[in-house]
Amino acid sequence: MRTLMYLLPAVTIMALAFWAYSENYETQGSIAHVRELQRQIGAEHETLSILKAEWAYLNRPDRLRDLVALNFDRLQLLPMQPYHFAETTQIPFPPKPGALLAMDGVTQPEGEQFP
Repeated sequence: MRTLMYLLPAVTIMALAFWAYSENYETQGSIAHVRELQRQIGAEHETLSILKAEWAYLNRPDRLRDLVALNFDRLQLLPMQPYHFAETTQIPFPPKPGALLAMDGVTQPEGEQFP
């Protein structure tokens, strides 16, 4: 009985030491993984800032104006004018939920019969 009283705590201590060592090893691996992810995120931020700078450089108004003038015969691009846009009265909005749709596309209030 006395041997069991000494052996059981010793085995428990060894099991807990093994568990603590394995947890420490997993934690170190997780920390290394997080550092690698942070390095990748930093590299992606740098790439994104470079791409934004290139986009700003390529979309300079004077450069685009020169490209339009150079390729006008092929593309026939013109500046946007106010009459290029529709008014809200010209937009076909969907019918109201309570309205029925007739065969000719005209909405009729609910309760009225189709002709």
